[in-house]
Amino acid sequence: MKLIIAVIQPNKLEDVKQALSEVEVVRLTIMDVQGFGRQKGQTEIYRGRELSVNLLRKVQLQIAVNDDFVEATVDAILQGGRTGDSGQIGDGKIFVLPLDDCIRIRTGERGEEAI
Repeated sequence: MKLIIAVIQPNKLEDVKQALSEVEVVRLTIMDVQGFGRQKGQTEIYRGRELSVNLLRKVQLQIAVNDDFVEATVDAILQGGRTGDSGQIGDGKIFVLPLDDCIRIRTGERGEEAI
């Protein structure tokens, strides 16, 4: 089992959800987050003064999958989250982490059956 964490552009969320749906990944958690990487924020003008905005709005997806679904899930996120054919700085990141256990609260099922 793996936990896939993806940080993507907010405007790409619907595209990523559609791509995940096509590979039968339908369970995910979505959070609004802020951060920056190579973009290092952006500069805005407010009331005639230049302000530096260091934290940019992003969307974080958390998806627990069985090992058989890891590559399909990653490929779907890449497909839906990339800007244009070659992508752009700020498109996001995908992290794949080992998942030791999963427990369904309602039934007490554990492991792959709980996902």
